[in-house]
Amino acid sequence: MIRTMCFKERRYIEELRILTRATALDCIIDERFDRIVYLIKEGDMGLAIGRKGSNIRKMQRVLGKRVEMVEYSPEIETFTKNVFKPASVVGVEEEDNGRLSVYVRKGDLGIAIGRGGCTIEKARLLLSRYFNTDLGEVQEEEESHA
Repeated sequence: MIRTMCFKERRYIEELRILTRATALDCIIDERFDRIVYLIKEGDMGLAIGRKGSNIRKMQRVLGKRVEMVEYSPEIETFTKNVFKPASVVGVEEEDNGRLSVYVRKGDLGIAIGRGGCTIEKARLLLSRYFNTDLGEVQEEEESHA
């Protein structure tokens, strides 16, 4: 999928590369939640975060906004799990209408939703942009899959 980036997005991606030496595939400037969401190349997540989150803190200081990072994966299930981290996703199911249902571990529903729905909104943006699918319901798992 071809997508054009504005100057601001390219500048933020270059800033990440300079400060962390990690490769960002995309950058979303989310004005609603005053944050920048980076899509990090598969395998570069540790480099992007830094020891104990030092690179994220450095990026937040430089950019003056909250910074969130998601590791890319070409498989929709792994990608969805990465988007909802640190919540534990136990299942991803595609419905007949093309929407995606996500099941999280009991007690992780609040984390999966995020403050004001910010994590759900991030998932909607990324899933529609990279997999051309809509996010359906996010629910707690019904029974324990031990």
